[in-house]
Amino acid sequence: MTDLDIFRKQTRDWLEANCPESMRTDMHSDQDACWGGRKFVFQSEDQKLWLERMAEKGWTAPTWDKKYGGGGLSRKEEQILKQEMKRINARPPLMSFGIWMLGPALLKFGSEEQKLKYLPPITRGQIRWCQGYSEPGAGSDLASLQTKAENRGDHYLVNGQKVWTSQADRADWIFCLVRTDSSGTKHQGISFLLFDMESDGVETKPIRLISGKSPFCETFLSDVMVPKDQLVGEEGMGWTIAKYLLTHEREMIGDNEMTGPFFERVVRHMGLVDGRLPDPVLRGKVAEHEIDDWAFRMTVARKLGETKAGASLGADSSMLKYYGTELNKRRFELLMDAAGYDGLEWESDRSNEGALARSWLRTKGNSIEGGTSEVQLNIISKHILQLPGA
Repeated sequence: MTDLDIFRKQTRDWLEANCPESMRTDMHSDQDACWGGRKFVFQSEDQKLWLERMAEKGWTAPTWDKKYGGGGLSRKEEQILKQEMKRINARPPLMSFGIWMLGPALLKFGSEEQKLKYLPPITRGQIRWCQGYSEPGAGSDLASLQTKAENRGDHYLVNGQKVWTSQADRADWIFCLVRTDSSGTKHQGISFLLFDMESDGVETKPIRLISGKSPFCETFLSDVMVPKDQLVGEEGMGWTIAKYLLTHEREMIGDNEMTGPFFERVVRHMGLVDGRLPDPVLRGKVAEHEIDDWAFRMTVARKLGETKAGASLGADSSMLKYYGTELNKRRFELLMDAAGYDGLEWESDRSNEGALARSWLRTKGNSIEGGTSEVQLNIISKHILQLPGA
């Protein structure tokens, strides 16, 4: 047996022994997901136990160094872990902007003290983070942000407003772009700060969406004091850090997939006749989607392999983000087709309070968040296809 074969067997045995049976079922809504943090209430003892066991193993952030709370796994070992979790339909032990976005930025730009202070609590689900990027006048044109951080010696005094701040009303801390210097171009003078959402002067207001839910918030900052040691990188380095973090955000959004096999979900709504879906048109759409999905997964795996070898993801993150979000929207369109009239149920126990319809509506935001599809296509045209005049 090769080392990877041994690792696979050990991983399979460990998961069988440590993943509770109730954590081997599909997540039907955001309520089933574990986000961690000070305000999070576990839905069950099994959910709490699953997080604790995976965090102790370092497998909530498998490839991070062990001294930062990670598992120290290679990319190939991480892929095996994902495969073995999928084999038993194990739920993610932790959903975390800290792992998906902030963590990679801290690993690259943070001081050793910051890494040791913030990364281990992230892997244990003790701190829930939100992202303070977009502003009312600076959405796709993020560099036009106007939230100011005034240098007051040993701290910054932050004033401004953020919008579309995901889960801000439930988050413990925020990683936030602020303007520390207005004398240069709009891309200069931006800095990257971390601060507690319970700091004096921080206020959040949920934004209700067409799905009836409020995952986004407006965030108001009034004379918020932020200690200097919570500045990541150097002052004025924020745009460089922001761009790096956005590549990971776009990769995360693009790689978004439902828990559980897609075909099984369609079958659940349509039922089988002689081993086949009865509607030939829907059957063809499902087959086409499955092929596109496999092609996309292989592309993501290839790009991750290239980055592991030292290549920069760069503009490719826009490609992954664009196609991944369009694929996710198509996925839910197909589920709505399969569900028929039942998919329109909004408030009932049978529909889990309209989980499918609400999720379908939520996917419409995929092509806006993390940079609109139009912005991603412009980046692809200019930096990947190198089209004239782009």
